Amino acid sequence: MERPANEVMDQALGWLQQHRRKPFFLWVHLYDPHYPYNPPPPFAGKFKDRLYDGEIAFADSQLGRLLEYLKKHDLYRKAIMVVCGDHGEGLGEHEEKTHGFFIYNSTLHVPLIFKPAAKPNASAGAKSHVATANRSIDTPVSLVDILPTVLAAASAPLPPGLQGQDLMLNKASPAYSESFLARLHFNWSELRSLNRERYHFIEAPRPELYDTENDPGELHNLFPQKPAVSAEMRGELAGVIRQFTPASELAEKTSLDPAMLERLKSLGYAAVSPGSTATLSDTRLPDPKDRIATYELIAGGIEDSQHGRFEDSIKKLEAALVTEKDSVPVHYLLALDFYRQRDFAKAVREFSRVLELSPDYSLAAYYLGLAQAGSGEIDAAIDSFQRALTLDATNFSAAFNLGAAYLQKKLVPQAVAALERAIAINPEYAQAYRALGEIYLFEGNHDQALASLKRAAEIAPQDAKTHSLLARTYRAKGMISEAEAEMRKAERPQ
Repeated sequence: MERPANEVMDQALGWLQQHRRKPFFLWVHLYDPHYPYNPPPPFAGKFKDRLYDGEIAFADSQLGRLLEYLKKHDLYRKAIMVVCGDHGEGLGEHEEKTHGFFIYNSTLHVPLIFKPAAKPNASAGAKSHVATANRSIDTPVSLVDILPTVLAAASAPLPPGLQGQDLMLNKASPAYSESFLARLHFNWSELRSLNRERYHFIEAPRPELYDTENDPGELHNLFPQKPAVSAEMRGELAGVIRQFTPASELAEKTSLDPAMLERLKSLGYAAVSPGSTATLSDTRLPDPKDRIATYELIAGGIEDSQHGRFEDSIKKLEAALVTEKDSVPVHYLLALDFYRQRDFAKAVREFSRVLELSPDYSLAAYYLGLAQAGSGEIDAAIDSFQRALTLDATNFSAAFNLGAAYLQKKLVPQAVAALERAIAINPEYAQAYRALGEIYLFEGNHDQALASLKRAAEIAPQDAKTHSLLARTYRAKGMISEAEAEMRKAERPQ
């Protein structure tokens, strides 16, 4: 799920080759410095005791390819460039192994470098440029300041209501940060903070204030000692939240395949469980500072599961249940481990527990249906797939598996209706077209079988089973040459 920096840069340079002769905008995202740290040779050997540094060095070498290309084609001087990070890594500071859980400067403080376009020197000819002086901004700034700064540098108008400031005017927005990971995944408190000049204020059940000038590691909480500064920054933070919080929450429902949701979760871009829609701070919730050890235990369980180490994952997750016995995500992750081990009875138990704790958890209902089908509880599986579709009408996989469950019961009209529902949700669902075609073929409805299977083949031309079914359908219709052609497609190497 991670594309290495050299492949990203290959694509970026290929795109640039096609577009460099006209004005362009190019964003190159190098993802490599993320856990687990596995830099390629020679960086793995050179940085064998500092693999995170090795991944940064590898990404840096690929960035060098871009700079070299820009200079070679006389684009570097004329280009406005921004180099930035979106986060750092905890690397054990504040007991945080990676990032996303806390909002200390160990993960918030990132590189931000602007290279403006050199100004043309009219007296020296069209190709001569004048460099601008280097300078740095000492006060905290935010990534929201990038857009207004770039627009101003490009002499482009700023849209009304734009957040952030033009840093070339020595202005900066208060550096607001938040992490809702603990709230969305575990129903622990969210964290919000404001970096301003020398102070960093963090709103939490036990609030924190740090003097980052004298305490860059943020080890000494000054909140009790500096009530005036704390009160002022808390008020400013509240104002930022009021000003920029959207009026309504984004809908939780999604038309993504459940498998894609699992991939997004593994990358950290989707919640493990559907948290509360409330976003106001609640000091009665556990402080993330008191849950970091549990979080790292769960994170280790997730990592083990992603690499197929299910027994190790189960041990970590069961250890987390000692203190988080009613944790929806822990029970859900345990259930997934049991399901992937094909221990369907335990998977059913854990998914059922998830739905006791969170009755609206649509993915839990979907996977409960899969686990029940795996253990032969077809009637229960039908109920679970129907529940999943009631909770999330966009889950085309639930509709497909509902159709499969009906077929197990030999309820063919209901199966056809469920498969047609899957296609209505996702018109590009080749597997559903193939299943419908197979049903029609079995019933002797060759014309409808042909239509469904041809559509499946259009969407997924490499699927051998579809071509084999098409061959059977053509043969049943007496179309021998077409049948032979489909069999050749079915038998070709994949």
